[in-house]
Parts: sequence; structure tokens; C-alpha cells
Amino acid sequence: MKSMTRFVFAAFAATALIPATALAQDARNQGYLVDMNGTIVTSANTGLCARDSDWTSARSAEPCDPTNRRVAAAPAPAPQAAVVAAAPPAPPAAIPQPEPAKPLPQKLSFSADALFAFDKSMLKPEGKAMLEDLVRQLNGATYDVVSATGHTDRFGSNEYNQKLSQRRANAVKEYLVSKDILVSRINAEGKGETQPITKAGECTGAKSAKVIACLQPDRRVDVEMQGTKTITGSR
Repeated sequence: MKSMTRFVFAAFAATALIPATALAQDARNQGYLVDMNGTIVTSANTGLCARDSDWTSARSAEPCDPTNRRVAAAPAPAPQAAVVAAAPPAPPAAIPQPEPAKPLPQKLSFSADALFAFDKSMLKPEGKAMLEDLVRQLNGATYDVVSATGHTDRFGSNEYNQKLSQRRANAVKEYLVSKDILVSRINAEGKGETQPITKAGECTGAKSAKVIACLQPDRRVDVEMQGTKTITGSR
């Protein structure tokens, strides 16, 4: 009985050497000396915690031992909007440029047989249609002068042929004026039979249908134009 009493006293004395200071309860208190409430007890003198045989570093608890807390991973950078290079601005629509000024045909030769009846100076409908092409060329053109020159074949007197060639040149001029070609820019002149195209000896013989047909190139009205024409449109 006496020895039992001594044991209980010794146990009480050992406990009294470690006055307890209550710490917050935590499930990680396993591995430390705890009081009846499960709170880690520390030494009143040193403030140190008493570990038991179950303690491991994984069971570290504050403030007894530093805990191995995981450092929160740095948040991933927010995705940045992809920078799309702006497409270069479309080039402005090409403005149609006028074509370079082209020289007008310097000389057109109209058959007198196509323009007039034989030995006449009044334009035929077919002749007017032919001159319409000439009017279209002159429209929008910059020209200094338009010369209409009449010619005849060798049949007839020089005086008669001169007058006939002049009347035919005047007929062409009058038609062009009726189509708004400036009269001040048109010259009309007759050359009679003085400037044939056929060569000497080609159409020999007396006046006949065959010889008249052979001399057809000599009966004509030449139209010469001096100037340029600009055609507007895309190239």
C-alpha cells in the first residue's frame, strides 16, 4: 500500500513540471503531447512542445514546428488576345485614263463614183453614208484644218474638169458643215485632171465603158486632216 502511494505522487510531480498552455485544437496535433482536450501542451519555461513517438514531419503543427504548407501556384497568365495584323487598305479603284492622243489619218481618198453619179456633183445616199465615218473620226478630235480636194479623169476639157472637181469638193465640205464641223476649219479645192493616179499609157483609147472603168482611180475626193484625237476610256 505504501509503494502504490509513492507512484501516484511521482506521476503527479512529473506532470507538474510541465505546466500546460492551451493552443488551438487541430487535427494535426497527433504526434504531440496533448491535454485531455486534445490541445498541445508546451513547457511553461521554454515554450517548447513535447513530441511523442507518433510525430512525423508530415504532422508538424504551428507554433511547435513549421508546417510544410504548399505554396500556391502562381495563377496562369490570362490569355492575351491574338494580335492580328490589319490588312493593308485596298488601293483606290483605278480611274480610267484617257488614251494618249492619236494622230488622225492624214489622208482619206473617197471614190468619186461612190460619192457621186457619173459626171455629177450631188452626193448620193451611199456617198453620205461613207462620209459619216469621216464625221465620227472628226468628232472629239483636235484638228487644225480639213482639206477636201476634188479630182477628175482626163475626159473633158481642162476647164470643165476643174469646175466639176471644185463642185464635188464643195459638196463634201457642205456635208461636213451640216454635221457641225466648223466651216472655218474646212478647205475645198478642185484640181481637175492635173493629178491622176493612173500612169500614162495604162488607160489608152477613146472614151468607152472599159476606159472609163480603167480611169476610175483618177475620179476621187481626197480628204486630208491635220490634228490629233484623244479617245476617252480605260486602257
